[in-house]
Amino acid sequence: MPRNKSIIMLSVGHACVDIYQGAVASLVPFFVAERAYSYAAVSGIVLAASVLSSVAQPVFGLLTDRWAMPWILPVSTVLGGLGIALSGLSGSYPLTLVFVAVSGVGVAAYHPESARVARLVSGGSHTAMGWFSVGGNLGFAAAPLMVTAVVASGGLRLSPLLVLPALAGGLLCLPALRALRRKTALDGSRTTAALGTDDKASFLKLSLAVVFRSVVFVGLSTFISLYARQRTGGGTAAGTAALFVLYIGGALGSVLGGSLANRWDRVTVARWSYLLTIPAVAGTVFVPGPAFYLFVALTSAGLYIPFSLQVTLGQDYLPTRVGTAGGITLGPTVSIGGLVSPLIGTVADATSLRTALTPLVLMPALSWLLFRTLPEPTAPKPRAATRAKAITVEG
Repeated sequence: MPRNKSIIMLSVGHACVDIYQGAVASLVPFFVAERAYSYAAVSGIVLAASVLSSVAQPVFGLLTDRWAMPWILPVSTVLGGLGIALSGLSGSYPLTLVFVAVSGVGVAAYHPESARVARLVSGGSHTAMGWFSVGGNLGFAAAPLMVTAVVASGGLRLSPLLVLPALAGGLLCLPALRALRRKTALDGSRTTAALGTDDKASFLKLSLAVVFRSVVFVGLSTFISLYARQRTGGGTAAGTAALFVLYIGGALGSVLGGSLANRWDRVTVARWSYLLTIPAVAGTVFVPGPAFYLFVALTSAGLYIPFSLQVTLGQDYLPTRVGTAGGITLGPTVSIGGLVSPLIGTVADATSLRTALTPLVLMPALSWLLFRTLPEPTAPKPRAATRAKAITVEG
């Protein structure tokens, strides 16, 4: 299977997993409508998906540094879908938290291995990694449409139908995995070890920057559908549209980020992106009417231009632990936004949603400040490739 086809298959699988990350926020208005949950209660649901994901993702990253686990991609895809499918069946709040947490574990298990495999298949191409990330963006974008189509017509009791993309995604992973096994057998890709020295200080700064990005993105995705109704005067459709725009803008941002990184270095692209995201978030919080959607789209693109670049930066800052790097940049540093969501919900219950969302304007500014201190790393070369070159020279 050619590299481009493999990336496409992995991107589709990525979409089928991240549709369940987006589904958590997409279900929030329906939990409020059918079960009368408060802002703080629905924030707790987002928290449940985030906590186990935050803890589990680095663990899976450590495991992928020791053993190849491509089989985990279809298994984790199905697990992510199963948790969301069951979340609407019980009116019990604790059971809802458990089912959403199960979905979070599935998502956590998927990302470190998929990031390692995608980097391997892409050959280090920023553009290819951008397309891999696009799959996740499209999954996020499809979530509100899927959830609304299913749940709005028959209520939360129809949530088992939401497992269908996971089943399809699990099957679609199989051809790509067979191709990867053939590639590994031919060139020994999994046995190659990267040359280089870990830059732990830079990796820590990068991780903090991604944390601040996570706070603004998860905070907005949790409440944007409810906030859109207030800012535009619309109903459920207005909220679904806002969440869709927030997610679909990430697809454009991911592709644009990969292209820009081929012209300028990754740190420069990410730094400028975060700087331009500051007024975009401010517009999302403060500008009413139809223009609200424009600022949501700009915020989404600005937050996703650096997304795939941050994954490869983390891998290059920790060249001897690429699985761990992927697990952290895609795990706690992303999911930690869910830990902050209950605080946003509590403030919103006590004051207003606009007041609670206002501090999010500061988050991209903090990411920008951290990126100003980061160096652009040199992508490490595989040890096996270096040995082959030496043998050629000696021969």
